[in-house]
Amino acid sequence: MDVVFPVLHGTFGEDGTVQGLLKLADVPFVGAGVLGSAVGMDKDVMKRLLRDAGLPTVRFLVFERSSLEDVNFERVTQALGLPVFIKPANLGSSVGIHKVKDGNEFERAVKDAFRYDNKILVEEAIQGREIECAVLGNDNPIASLPGEIMPRHEFYSYEAKYLDDKGAVLEIPAKLPDEVVKQIQEIAARAFKVLCCEGMARVDFFLRHDREVIVNEINTIPGFTKISMYPKMWEASGVSYTELIDRLIQLAIERFKREKKLKTSFS
Repeated sequence: MDVVFPVLHGTFGEDGTVQGLLKLADVPFVGAGVLGSAVGMDKDVMKRLLRDAGLPTVRFLVFERSSLEDVNFERVTQALGLPVFIKPANLGSSVGIHKVKDGNEFERAVKDAFRYDNKILVEEAIQGREIECAVLGNDNPIASLPGEIMPRHEFYSYEAKYLDDKGAVLEIPAKLPDEVVKQIQEIAARAFKVLCCEGMARVDFFLRHDREVIVNEINTIPGFTKISMYPKMWEASGVSYTELIDRLIQLAIERFKREKKLKTSFS
C-alpha cells in the first residue's frame, strides 16, 4: 500500500499505538506521529506543554489512582471553584466526562472517570463560546477559518455528539471579529507545533467575553465525514473535501521520505 489514512478514534487509534505499528511496518501514514499522537491523547501532558509554552489554557488539577486520598472536594473547589469538569486524562468523545456542581456529584464523577483511566483531570468550568479551528501541514502548518459549536445540552457531551441529532448547532465559519479570527488561527498553529503534531489536527477553544481565547484541547484525528467540523471548516476556507484528502496524503508521503533519509544507527 502507498499510505495509510487512520480514521480511528480513542484508545489504540489515536494515542500513538497504531502510529508506532505503522512506523515499524515502514508504511507512510496520515496525521501525527507517535509522540504527537500520545501527547494529544493525554490531556494532562498536553495542557502542561501548552501552559509551559505560554498559551492560554484552562486551570486544572491532576489526580492519580495511586494517590486517591488526595482527591478532595474542598481542595478542588478552593482551587477551581464550582462547577468543575471531571474527565479521564486519556480518552475521547467526551466519554467519562461529568460537569460537577456539588459534593455528591463530585464523588460519583471521580469514581466514573477512574473507570477509564488511572489518571483524571479536574478542570475549571469556562463560561463562553465553544470555537474550533482546523490545522493542516507539517513544518509550516496553516489554520482554517474557525467554526462554532452551540450545544443544546448542558455541555457538548457524548449524547450531544452522537446520540441526539439535534444535540448541537454548528456555525461555519463562526461569527467573529477579524482580529479574533486571526488570534485563534495563530494560537491554533502554535499549539499544533508545541504539541509535536503533523498532518492534521483540530484545536478546540473557549472564547470568554467574546475576546479572551483559551485553548481547551487538540484532536489529532478529528471526525472526517463530509459533515464533520474539520473538513467543513476547510471547505469554508476554500479547500474542498477531495483537495483536503489529497493534501493530507501528500503530507504523509513527504514526511515519510524525509524520515527515511535519517540515520538510525552507526552502521
